[in-house]
Amino acid sequence: MTRFHQNKLARFGNHLIMGISGTTLNDDDKKALNQLQPVGIIFFAKNFLQDVDYPTWLAQFQILNQQIREYTERDLMFMSIDHEGGRVVRTPAPITRFPYPYLLKNEEILEVAKATGKELKSLGINLSFAPVADIFSNPENPIIGPRAFGNTAETASMGAEKYYQGLKAEGILGTAKHFPGHGDTSTDSHLELPILNLSLADLRKRELIPFQRLINAGIPLIMTAHILFPQIDPEVPATLSKTILSDVLRQELGFKGVVISDDLDMKAVAEMFMKSGTIAKSIHAGCDLFIVSRNINSSCLTRTYKIAEDFVKCYEDGSLNHEILTVAQTRINQLLELTPQYSIQQLHRVC
Repeated sequence: MTRFHQNKLARFGNHLIMGISGTTLNDDDKKALNQLQPVGIIFFAKNFLQDVDYPTWLAQFQILNQQIREYTERDLMFMSIDHEGGRVVRTPAPITRFPYPYLLKNEEILEVAKATGKELKSLGINLSFAPVADIFSNPENPIIGPRAFGNTAETASMGAEKYYQGLKAEGILGTAKHFPGHGDTSTDSHLELPILNLSLADLRKRELIPFQRLINAGIPLIMTAHILFPQIDPEVPATLSKTILSDVLRQELGFKGVVISDDLDMKAVAEMFMKSGTIAKSIHAGCDLFIVSRNINSSCLTRTYKIAEDFVKCYEDGSLNHEILTVAQTRINQLLELTPQYSIQQLHRVC
């Protein structure tokens, strides 16, 4: 059985997917993993030895994985990665660098996703932050572009669903991102908060269609977008918006799975989450699970601890609704119980 840790900081760990500093655990990593006991880890290129042969980097990555589980004291974890194709690939060779989703032919998508799933499984990965469900609708978009499967709702929907089915066939959890749609922005949320002046009616005609298709197909996770939609919720970005996450995603579209934030280290929301009460507001809005990647400054855990400490404060003073938190925790627990835990093994070529 999954056990939810109930010491103060580790209570937030039940809702945390955390990044680590490098190819080995430093003292700060060990302390954070032990104190926060995150329910998941997100891996980046910095976590793989570069410019060495495959057996060498794989062996080191296996040691890293074993140490993570040792220090978190968790048997069941989300071992996650951004792995889309194109520029969004973190792993060294011989893991295949497939083309951007937009460049894949319709008949290739399912087989590419299956091959990707087999390769990720060989690394002990069980959760991929893919497929992108955004639509390549704005040619000036600096962050989505060819990461999307198409430039219409139909092509994006069809490609994203096939990709999800391919991952699912190989035992990898898929994640639809970035809700309610990042494809029409002209700024990068890694650098600033995008503002998208679309109405809910506009979203229903285009952006929401791929997400609805993936929900109908059983996608287990949906990632939020750090985007402000002034016509829908002028106060806060989607990651903090009850209107967008509860009213639209859960009630209107019928999503019952886990809602996960995009990285809280991104500049679009980083300062917001340093303010007391922000993490509680996001949970109240409908977000269950949070990524804090430490990918901007891998040596700094200040933000991770600050958010965890604010979570504890809000929990203890009652400003974080315990009933809402329990529902979120139950969703995470139920998914984790169904998530395969893979051992790392040398890859036999699959493609």
